[in-house]
Amino acid sequence: MTEIADKLAKVRCCMDASQLAAVRLRGSDWFAWATAGGSSVVLMTSEAGVAEVLVTADEAWVLTDAIEHERLQAEQIAGLPIWSHPWTTPDSREQFVARCTAGGRVASDRPQDGELPLPRPLARARWSLSGPEHERYRRLGREAAEAMTAALQAARPEWTELQLAGAGSEALGSRGIEPALILVAGERRLPLYRHPTPRDERLGARAMMVFCARRHGLYACLTRHLYFRTPTPEERRAAAIVAEVEAAAFAASTPGAALSAVLSAMVAAYARAGQPGAEASHHQGGPCGYAARESIARPGNSESLAEGGAVAWNPSLPGMKIEDTALLRGGALELVTVDPAWPTVTVAGRPRPDLLVR
Repeated sequence: MTEIADKLAKVRCCMDASQLAAVRLRGSDWFAWATAGGSSVVLMTSEAGVAEVLVTADEAWVLTDAIEHERLQAEQIAGLPIWSHPWTTPDSREQFVARCTAGGRVASDRPQDGELPLPRPLARARWSLSGPEHERYRRLGREAAEAMTAALQAARPEWTELQLAGAGSEALGSRGIEPALILVAGERRLPLYRHPTPRDERLGARAMMVFCARRHGLYACLTRHLYFRTPTPEERRAAAIVAEVEAAAFAASTPGAALSAVLSAMVAAYARAGQPGAEASHHQGGPCGYAARESIARPGNSESLAEGGAVAWNPSLPGMKIEDTALLRGGALELVTVDPAWPTVTVAGRPRPDLLVR
């Protein structure tokens, strides 16, 4: 209740500054933010769910149709009243909004019919996460990492990439986590592609799996590598380089730091490691939270990291990546996608995931 009240206060402060009569939060990402982790998702591939949040100067509601009302009230929403309409009369919702706003200006995360985009201070509000959100993130990160470990410990070289992706999805789903993204590459495809969507192809001697795992609207991003043989010296060197680049990104990740500045630190680290220009082959990650990437660290991107926010940097070389999700708290980094059962190696004083050799 306190978290929702704090967020409504932020919305109304921005409404007042921008002279808005209301804000409509339609996307499943913003719905989760406004409802302290509630879900409007039914169709997994849809950006907007089956409900939205309407905020006016004095009141706020979850708007949905009668199909969803009882389930949302019993299982997803606490602290906000639900207003619903028959599914046969969707225009009823627009009529209700019109009465509530009395012709005033309306902003939305997904504007329609003359609505305005969210004011920038509100669009940035979710980059800084609260204490309860940190707690949800910690549980999500730990359990997503445990799911990754379970799937890769079960894998066999004769499995296909699709089988490993299925094992990852099962491990996440059994923990109440949505597999927003699962990438898998086996021995042949791993050096070829940075975003290897899984195929019906045998893993062979090694594999990589990537998760973007979602629960309560938050995303935990992580990457791990599995070997069924001894890694070669070249593979070990590649793993060390991407870890060094990530360490440079972590060192540059302070509240207020521009994303372009973090990218510059990573570019310099690639060059020091004898891989100048390697950043051009794949984006290097950025802040996350209610999106797998709230923004990408690009040259000239002046967006800055927020105190209390989350980051997931993603350095890579052909056949090698590193990625975990971390919170920025008090100027320090707290890694959340950690499973103590996974082997680690120390990089810049911080334990980082090693290659799992089975």
